[in-house]
Amino acid sequence: KTWKNITPAAISSWSKVSLMEASHFDNNTAYVAVNRIRCDDMKAHIYKTSDGGKSWKEITTGLPDDPINCVREDPQVKGLLYAGSERAVYVSFDDGAHWQSLRNNMPATSIRDLVVKDDDIVVGTHGRSFWILDDITPLRQMVKSFNVASPTLFTPQKAYRIRFSMYSDTPVPQEEPAGQNPPDGAILNYYLPATANSIQLDILNAQGKIIRTYSNKDTLYAIPPGNTPEYWIRPQQILSGEKGTHRFCWDMRYQPLNLPASFPISAIYRNTVPDPTSPFVMPGTFTVRLTVDGKSFQQSLTVAMDPRVKSTPAQLQQQYDLSLKAYQSRKECLALAKLVADSRAILKKQSSGGSNKELEAYASKLIAFAENGDQAKGIPPIQRLIGNFASLLNIIQDADRAPTEQAIKALAELEAVKEKWKAAFKEIN
Repeated sequence: KTWKNITPAAISSWSKVSLMEASHFDNNTAYVAVNRIRCDDMKAHIYKTSDGGKSWKEITTGLPDDPINCVREDPQVKGLLYAGSERAVYVSFDDGAHWQSLRNNMPATSIRDLVVKDDDIVVGTHGRSFWILDDITPLRQMVKSFNVASPTLFTPQKAYRIRFSMYSDTPVPQEEPAGQNPPDGAILNYYLPATANSIQLDILNAQGKIIRTYSNKDTLYAIPPGNTPEYWIRPQQILSGEKGTHRFCWDMRYQPLNLPASFPISAIYRNTVPDPTSPFVMPGTFTVRLTVDGKSFQQSLTVAMDPRVKSTPAQLQQQYDLSLKAYQSRKECLALAKLVADSRAILKKQSSGGSNKELEAYASKLIAFAENGDQAKGIPPIQRLIGNFASLLNIIQDADRAPTEQAIKALAELEAVKEKWKAAFKEIN
């Protein structure tokens, strides 16, 4: 009903307190972010009270001259604080006694506020949109128990088997604005106090069998020549043995086959991965084992199904069983094809000065059978058999659902053909 006159001095004093955060664990504890940028004060100011506001202590050790806009306490771990400034995000593991940068790849921009949602930090900026830091479980574990002198494999968060992209059409132009999805796989975090000579990461199933292995000795796959511009391809990851904290993603698939990389038509700018050659694992419990210079560390990992998928566990199990069979059969056929390739090497050696006519005849017969098959017995060439298994695996793995009757029948028929091929191959040998 009436207007109140607010003086510039009053407005200035109000603008100093940017945000107050009540503790999630103690009713007498609160934190205050103070931004005095309008008073020509560019220093960082964060205050804490432990007695219900009767007294306040400034907690800014480690912070540069950078006005603070917000401070938040982790809702799950006492003493773990996050702060947003005019330029970056900061973290404190000791209730504000010391701070360090959490900026990573973020641009220098004004952080107006941040929230902790489940295991992620969501940041709202001025002019740079929203930013999300996925999986802060390592930060929480650092507060509880962390030895900087020992290699550490952090307990991984639950991983959801979600398909990264269901887009199947031609590429969206790279200048088209688009958001960035979370990493497509199980996020695995580890820490090395010093650079390791040898480091290996194994994924083991419930039976203790290794189903996927990574190493710092791995090599990058070759990008096929021709019409595959490199700017479409996701940067390849190699397990790092360098000193420091590292994040690695397992795509929740079996070990890929040793084949040249091929890429789908549905490319994503700087985020296109090769067509998969191995199936997804079945949701369940797995063991992650990190071996650093001969010393091993283990953690349990839970893989859950995409909650949007309505297929029953029995249907998913059927899909998994058939996919694994197609994958293993293709792998078996590739091993046979390698024997044929070795025979070619024998022939080449013979033609350059060898004299073993019996060996040459054997190799020639083997190659002819592999290339032509035996039409009379319904046995196709080995490369066609390999291609048929690859096609069936793609069909079965195309969606998270039970395989069609046609796919089930086709795989059974192809398995029978494979056995005939092996029997004929054994006769030649």
